[in-house]
Amino acid sequence: MKITLRTKVSASLSAVWQGFDESLFEKLSPPFPPVKLARFDGSNEGDVVSLELNFIFFRQKWVSHIVEQRETEQEIYFIDKGVKLPFFLSFWRHKHRLIRDPSGGTIIADEIEYRTPFLLLDYLMYPVMWAQFAYRGPIYKKIFS
Repeated sequence: MKITLRTKVSASLSAVWQGFDESLFEKLSPPFPPVKLARFDGSNEGDVVSLELNFIFFRQKWVSHIVEQRETEQEIYFIDKGVKLPFFLSFWRHKHRLIRDPSGGTIIADEIEYRTPFLLLDYLMYPVMWAQFAYRGPIYKKIFS
């Protein structure tokens, strides 16, 4: 399944890129499940991000590697790929794109591709996944305005 969400902010491309740090990551975590950030190396190729999701009665570990990061005059992006995922996911790839908006500011695009162990579950998880990332839009706007 694929999900793409875009948020326009008024900050410059370089300012948004500088703001993609551990503090932002913690602010973007949705209220449920609570997320404990175990490791955050950054957003450059070779970096690792490790999380612990707390589902009240059990916890799940999520580890992603930053497998690619590129920067041009018009866009900066990095891709995290899940290497240890919660039981309900079998594949995870998230491309974080920061795109210079010709009319000013930056467009932050979250391009997510995921799979679960079962095709039906892919579709059932879609609204949950969409909501988890739609939650980020107002936070991006508040931080980068």
